[in-house]
Amino acid sequence: MTHSSTLVLTVRHPADSIAVLAAAGEIDVDSAPALRTRALELIRQGSPHLVLDLASVEFCDSSGLNAMISLLRFAKDRYGSLSLAAPQPHLTRLLDVTGVGALIPVLPTADEAVNGLHPASPRPDSSA
Repeated sequence: MTHSSTLVLTVRHPADSIAVLAAAGEIDVDSAPALRTRALELIRQGSPHLVLDLASVEFCDSSGLNAMISLLRFAKDRYGSLSLAAPQPHLTRLLDVTGVGALIPVLPTADEAVNGLHPASPRPDSSA
């Protein structure tokens, strides 16, 4: 079985300290370094709370899992967090079997992951 190393990464910033990094394609020995590098940049640039949107990830091997664990440690060292969002069933099984899903919160959607980081709460009225 051949896996291409094509991985497309896109970023959105739903809040000041939160970045959603969407990955599409395959996370393997060839592409995991690019994922790790981009995520580290986001954390260093002021988004210590990172949501990794895995909805479009077709394949992930141990290199990808290692990158996720590394990102979790890096984010926590900077008082941030890592959440995984919307993994396909095959990736959910991999996260469960390896125990990575017990280390890193896995949520059904990126929006739910973001809302869990930035819960809606009443703002103090500054006009008073």
